[in-house]
Amino acid sequence: MKRLSLALLATLMPFTIAAETWVYVGTDTGGDSKGIYVATLDETSGALSPPRLAAAIGNPGFLAMHPSKPLVYSVAAGKAPDGSWKEEVAAFAVQPDGSLVLLNTQPSGGNGPCHISVDASGRVLLLANYNGSNVVSYPIGDDGKLGPAASAVRHEGASVNPQRQTRPHPHGIYPGPTQTFAYVPDLGLDKVMIHRLDVDSGRLTPHTHATTEPGGGPRHLAFHPSGRYAYVNLELTSRVTAYRVDAASGALDSFQVLSSLPAGVRSEGNSTAEILVHPSGRFLYVSNRGHDSIAVFTISPQDGSLRFVETTPTGGRTPRSFGIVPGGRFLVAANQNGHTVTVFRIDPERGTLSPAGRDVTVDRPHHVRFLRR
Repeated sequence: MKRLSLALLATLMPFTIAAETWVYVGTDTGGDSKGIYVATLDETSGALSPPRLAAAIGNPGFLAMHPSKPLVYSVAAGKAPDGSWKEEVAAFAVQPDGSLVLLNTQPSGGNGPCHISVDASGRVLLLANYNGSNVVSYPIGDDGKLGPAASAVRHEGASVNPQRQTRPHPHGIYPGPTQTFAYVPDLGLDKVMIHRLDVDSGRLTPHTHATTEPGGGPRHLAFHPSGRYAYVNLELTSRVTAYRVDAASGALDSFQVLSSLPAGVRSEGNSTAEILVHPSGRFLYVSNRGHDSIAVFTISPQDGSLRFVETTPTGGRTPRSFGIVPGGRFLVAANQNGHTVTVFRIDPERGTLSPAGRDVTVDRPHHVRFLRR
């Protein structure tokens, strides 16, 4: 009898072959952590394997994946051989065992690199420098390496909070749905700065901006899969702002603001961190640091408006970031000061979260991203 292929077996047998996904964890290397870690997520059980070091590098606090190639990018910071402080963005190639090989680095072009993203074509990397008050763009070569910076745009101004908003603090940068604009939540300005993005040249140029409530401190942004809506979490007031997106002009029009905390819970002592839309476009998630939870919202298919559902404890302190696994079945949270990474199963009908598997220990985890094996 001839041996059947795995693909044919999958169609004949009453089970499916379990999918596995690599989970990459960026960390703060001020403690025991040495860089970027990788674990394997079993998408049947929700269990994570013990993390192992994928690449030794200083403070890879935020990661980005190439949209079509096995490449990982990270911010990086640490002491240079001469003792000076060096801040960079780094490119890595994924190896067959999940480990990462450094391809090259480029200077961050500003202080406090905190967020990066890659456009849908995989040709441009965008970087936000929190303490440098600027955003920078880099061309990505066919080999995945980063070219020298193509452009840098500096923000100007301040807002009302005397401790946190005396100058600009770009906290994220996101290619828009049409890939012709880049959106930058600036915590120090209470604005989402909107820059034109030319993918061919890799350059950014100032365009316009949208506002948030005074003292809100916009941190991160998530687009709806339809491209019609965007959602921004306000770090300082624990609120979420919903916007309509004008595809032609790139403009954002605010139409809703609501809390990321349950009714009756005060925002003092809490700050929001990450915000993501589920791949289905039906749910929105926001992490609360202090309350140590993830807020779950439903998204109206008619008008993009939000409805608060509940908060789910992350099982650890300070959920700085989380990610939604491709396919949308699991959410993985990084508890920065709890030193754990936790997996939650997502209810496909309600969007609610339930623990799956066991926590794994990672020192000071900051960020998570995924690559299907």
